Amino acid sequence: MKVFKNLYNYRELIKTSVKKDVGGKYKHSFLGVLWSFINPLLQITVYAIIFPLIMRNSIPHYTVFMVCGLIPWTYFSNVLNRSSWVIIENGNILKKVYFPREILPLSLTLSETVNFLISSIIIFAFVLFQGMGISIYILFYPVILLVQFVLQLGIALILSSITVYIRDLEHFIGVLLQLYFYATPIVYSSDSIPANYKWILKCNPMTYIIEGYRDIFYYHSIPDIKSLAIVFVIGIVVVIIGYLIFNKLQKRFAEEL
Repeated sequence: MKVFKNLYNYRELIKTSVKKDVGGKYKHSFLGVLWSFINPLLQITVYAIIFPLIMRNSIPHYTVFMVCGLIPWTYFSNVLNRSSWVIIENGNILKKVYFPREILPLSLTLSETVNFLISSIIIFAFVLFQGMGISIYILFYPVILLVQFVLQLGIALILSSITVYIRDLEHFIGVLLQLYFYATPIVYSSDSIPANYKWILKCNPMTYIIEGYRDIFYYHSIPDIKSLAIVFVIGIVVVIIGYLIFNKLQKRFAEEL
């Protein structure tokens, strides 16, 4: 309860931090917030051209299929990449001003959530442009987003605190995310994986999150609520473990920074 009380007392700082992060990301660029659309669209263009040629898949409306996985994945990877150095880059502030240190990974995750909400317009645009329409199952969008948010917050707490002591972790994360990308059904369907390798997807929480978005946008069906509930519970456990690790390690942040 003390954690929630601290966060509530510093709610204005969290709000300011999120606004600064979202607004300052493209502050000095000519196109500004439009880069929230341009960057994903450039990725989509590359994957939409290359992967159908390489994999020779027969998935109908493949671009929409891929977008439903790529946009949520970008949200996930951005949180993990940025959380690895969020404490380090704010080292000077941490040494001068007191505030609950967990605000940093929390506000980062919140700001990337805002960016994801903006980028989700791309998914809607592709779905409508391809004539697939929007179904009633879009109501599950906030549920899937909540599951993803909780999982990412827990990971962000762990990475942000450990990287202060092990700086090499920041470089490993990029490599691991590249491997994790191909272990997640983003550019391919889960059904295309041989049976003896499907255990990899089943052990991957992001599989159920990506497929949840794909269910509501692409297949127009109800997502796998049971699997999402399990991932949500896993996310809660990761948040608790992440906070315990963060709380333990934050005592020597100032010394290490």
